Amino acid sequence: MSDQPPASAVPTPTAEQKRIAQQSFTKAKELIADGGFDYAIQLLLTCCRLDPGNFFYRKQLRDTQKAKYGNNLRGSRFAFLTTPRWKAKLRVAKRNRDYLKAIEFGEQVLCRNPWDQGAQMDMAEAFDALGLSDLAVFTLDQARQKYPKDATLNRALARQFEKRGDFQKAMVLWQLVRDTNPTDVEAQHKAKDLAASSVIQKGGYEEAAAGTKESPILGRIEARAGEKQDKLTREAEPLLKRIEADPTEPSLYLQLAGVYRKSGQDDRARDVLQRGLGPTGNAFQIRLELMELDLSPMRKNLEIAETRLRKLKEKARTADDTDVPASDEEMTEAELASLRSQLVKEIISREIELFRVKADRSPNELNHRIELGMRLLKADRVDEAIAELQLARRDERLKWRAALLLGMCFKKRNNWRLAQRNFEEGLAGVPDTEEAVKKELLFQLASGAAENGDLPRAIDLGHELANLDFSFKNIGKLLDEWHDRLQSA
Repeated sequence: MSDQPPASAVPTPTAEQKRIAQQSFTKAKELIADGGFDYAIQLLLTCCRLDPGNFFYRKQLRDTQKAKYGNNLRGSRFAFLTTPRWKAKLRVAKRNRDYLKAIEFGEQVLCRNPWDQGAQMDMAEAFDALGLSDLAVFTLDQARQKYPKDATLNRALARQFEKRGDFQKAMVLWQLVRDTNPTDVEAQHKAKDLAASSVIQKGGYEEAAAGTKESPILGRIEARAGEKQDKLTREAEPLLKRIEADPTEPSLYLQLAGVYRKSGQDDRARDVLQRGLGPTGNAFQIRLELMELDLSPMRKNLEIAETRLRKLKEKARTADDTDVPASDEEMTEAELASLRSQLVKEIISREIELFRVKADRSPNELNHRIELGMRLLKADRVDEAIAELQLARRDERLKWRAALLLGMCFKKRNNWRLAQRNFEEGLAGVPDTEEAVKKELLFQLASGAAENGDLPRAIDLGHELANLDFSFKNIGKLLDEWHDRLQSA
């Protein structure tokens, strides 16, 4: 896919546009109460055009479109004649990445058939491309009212939840895909989740999947939006006005993104930052914040994967004790470990890029070199790590940290002489407050000496470590082994 930005972005409505939209919304609700659906729909279309990201306008429009046809699940009897030209325009606009136009054309289709699956899936893609994740989920969930077991639809919604870091809902939907198509390889893999069956039961998804109940997804999004909207508006409005007055000031975009992130709206925060890149000339601080923002869901997913892996291991131990077999629906320990490994690899790769940008931007801030070297070591890019850490070692305040990591690097390169020299240098300079680092340095020196045949030295260092923490990395047992080896020799 091209890296070129989309032809359209979500504009921030002006105060006048907001006033017009609110007046139109109020008038539309009055008309709906009297059964004037056609004019109400036109007013709501105006609301959505003026403020495309407003969840409440979009929901009211969809409810009104459905009410017009008595919720008959098919819309106008002539929809098959009147919708093709709008669908064609929608596809062209989406192909040209003019996503706002694509959404407007999609609404024209839904005015004639509010249950049109293809239009809603195309619109969900457009909302997602604009960073409007809640509306993408809402649109796909609306399509499920008529097609609750459609594998393509459930797959698209599952992927949306995966992107949001909501694994539980994603796994339920993957299970629905698997139920529809048992041979689907992707669904077979992803549907194996520890919490899937309990989430189906607790979340009411069994009824929703059968089409007998409105999905709980919509209710939760709407409730969350309602609770946070007033506070969010109060905090964001002044910043939006200041940005309008001075669009070249990077700190304003950063503050507004912080407001959205605090409310859990990372998509809106990302949109604000991306819109700030042009006016601020690709400001360095904004680019850094975008990189951090992209890392956030990955770190959250890693935390979830590690928690589930730990719980699975605990459950496996219980099963061993009681001879109770594990459920077929559970992800295996190997599968979870593989998922965790992939996440760690991707996070480290992105963190390397982030800290390299920081280090190049601020060459005198050598702490960035330490962080970069640490990630390079984790990624087994040892020679690159050594180069960065040797630069960081020039700062006396960081020398002991750099020495520990350099020792690890040289140990990986099977150069014990240089590894030992750096470990000893680190031990000599480590502050008394850094007891954990001191213990690690003592362990590395002791174990390295033992591996290289210097058992007396290993035993001396091992005793010093055992005096601090006898349980550290099983040092007590290692000391016994080293004593036995020394006596045998």
